[in-house]
Amino acid sequence: MSFFDSSIEFLKGVGPQRAVLLQKELKIFTFGDLLQHYPFRYEDRTKFYSIKEINEEMPYVQLIGKITRFEVIGLGFKKRLVGHFSDGNGAIELVWFQGVPWVMQKIKTGIEYVVFGKPNRFGSNFSIAHPELEPASMRNEKAGFLQPVYPLSEKLRARKIDSKTISKLQQELLKISQTHINETLPDYLLKKFRYPGKKESINNIHFPSGIESLNAAQSRLKFEELFYLQLRLLKMKLFRYEKFKGQSFNDTAILTDFYKNHLPFTLTDAQKKVIREIYNDMKSGHQMNRLLQGDVGSGKTIVSFICMLLVIGGDAQAALMAPTEILSHQHYNSLKKYADAMGISIGRLSGSTKKSERKILHEKLRDGSLKILVGTHALLEEEVKFYKLGLAVIDEQHRFGVAQRSKLWQKNAGLYPHVLVMTATPIPRTLAMTLYGDLDISIIDELPKGRKPIKTTHQFDSHRLQVNAFIKVQVELGRQVYIVYPLIDESEKLDLKHVMDGYESISRSFPEYAISILHGQMKSDAKDFEMGRFLKNETKIMVATTVIEVGVDVPNASVMIIESAERFGLSQLHQLRGRVGRGAEQSYCILITSFKMSPEAKLRMSTMVKTNNGFEIADTDLKLRGPGDLMGTQQSGVLDLLIADLGKDGDILLKARENAAEILDKDPELKEPKHQSIKNHLSSLKKSVVNWAKIS
Repeated sequence: MSFFDSSIEFLKGVGPQRAVLLQKELKIFTFGDLLQHYPFRYEDRTKFYSIKEINEEMPYVQLIGKITRFEVIGLGFKKRLVGHFSDGNGAIELVWFQGVPWVMQKIKTGIEYVVFGKPNRFGSNFSIAHPELEPASMRNEKAGFLQPVYPLSEKLRARKIDSKTISKLQQELLKISQTHINETLPDYLLKKFRYPGKKESINNIHFPSGIESLNAAQSRLKFEELFYLQLRLLKMKLFRYEKFKGQSFNDTAILTDFYKNHLPFTLTDAQKKVIREIYNDMKSGHQMNRLLQGDVGSGKTIVSFICMLLVIGGDAQAALMAPTEILSHQHYNSLKKYADAMGISIGRLSGSTKKSERKILHEKLRDGSLKILVGTHALLEEEVKFYKLGLAVIDEQHRFGVAQRSKLWQKNAGLYPHVLVMTATPIPRTLAMTLYGDLDISIIDELPKGRKPIKTTHQFDSHRLQVNAFIKVQVELGRQVYIVYPLIDESEKLDLKHVMDGYESISRSFPEYAISILHGQMKSDAKDFEMGRFLKNETKIMVATTVIEVGVDVPNASVMIIESAERFGLSQLHQLRGRVGRGAEQSYCILITSFKMSPEAKLRMSTMVKTNNGFEIADTDLKLRGPGDLMGTQQSGVLDLLIADLGKDGDILLKARENAAEILDKDPELKEPKHQSIKNHLSSLKKSVVNWAKIS
């Protein structure tokens, strides 16, 4: 067992009881976990301000002076202790709402103190609530320092474990760990980027001597973390590329026929570029694993059909798997018109497919006469066997687990099918390189010609009458309208009440129109029935929760109204907006919010109004929410990042990936002496470690 695997309870100052708390609250089990529990900010104790310099923009200030007198103000729970503090040039109030007897006993008037805290303004006066105080004699007034502030929990604070406690434990650990911290990056990389060594970086991340040493330590540790993350993904990609041979498809006869005689429109340049990339993969003899990203309506489905034609030209079959029955039906219907025109047999399979139909499907699949199968999770069932599966297309990838994907992959005996993963959720480049760094990535970044950008406006609740008047005009013009309500909280009952209230008020406002309703608690046949009515234009307005977010294509629906839009994340707002704008008519999206909004919510609304570009929106979303919330990766442990931030460290990520790729290109087995530090670090890791930058 290595030094860093030692249990945290054996560190001086921890012990069994504190160890249990640190394990439960901060997931700190070992010396290594504590050492890599990095501060999330630093308080600048290098500067002393005079009271006259204070303004309300300052996050915190450090002062030196004396308390001239104390007074107790108010009664009962409003009672507070006020200390009048002066530095000789100005005065400020220090306020305590709790622990008053302790303060009265410990803190004396007339003694010089160093005070640290956040200034608050009341009229023309400033005060600091619950300041940190220590006698000036206890520290060198001129030296000062950057004090680390560590992530904590309320429970730890209640047990008197604060940032200073963690700081003391780090000091204790650093004292005994110096000889155990090994270099993990090659010498030439450190020189190339002027990075400090590992030992120096670890010391300076916890106790920086100044801003420069802190910045250098942060840059180095971020690079290291992202470098090992990319190294891991690229090694996986390399391994797969060498180990799994792919079927080779280069007969383009059927494809040429389709282009000449059946393609009803001109492909965009972006679609052509993506098809070239996929074609190169599929004729290479290596198994393709490609992620196809494209905004809602950018034409991913037709691209997937063109790729299927390549496979069919090589006497193989294709499968397309979608996450919901509605979406799989939609894919089936849009592919069927092309397949029928080409004389290619296509089938669909879902949970609701009758047993008699299944039997015929299974037989045709096995003898190879059925060329394209579209369906849901039902495609993964044991009895679904192909004659020769050449291409597996997976739509809305993030809704399927890796295990489900690999089941589809194993449908072939011998050679694996090529895999094309499609998503309409724009993923920022940095996140895509991390989540899907082992896949090749293609992007369709333009919409088909003739599509009008959706006009988006932001309205407050008080403008509801104008919004209703606009709905009326649009319905009279023959258009249809979505009105979406958010999931208010974890309780489905409350969500249901919210959407039912909305349904009632819309019904009162528009008694002359037939209205559909769709929510998560309805049975799937009831959902299909309601969606069908809306699709056939039997109902003019669809009141729904976010269940319509993925995949229903109703070209005649041209208005999307999102109620309580401030409750939605940016990428979800963008996905919902993508439900309209499918036809030739001008489409609209109206975001309705209350007047009171957080600064983040205001930024989300202005971003939506300003741009229709999904990648721009995803980048803003990443900066606002972080990768964990954006893709649910926090829960799945995919992004177990310690210090890097994909929203802010895109440049470092690119640098890390380029260098990792260069190393694996020249020395895939890491045999060269200069790469010994990388090899040693990898061999010291536990097999279960997700983040290869971890100390182990």
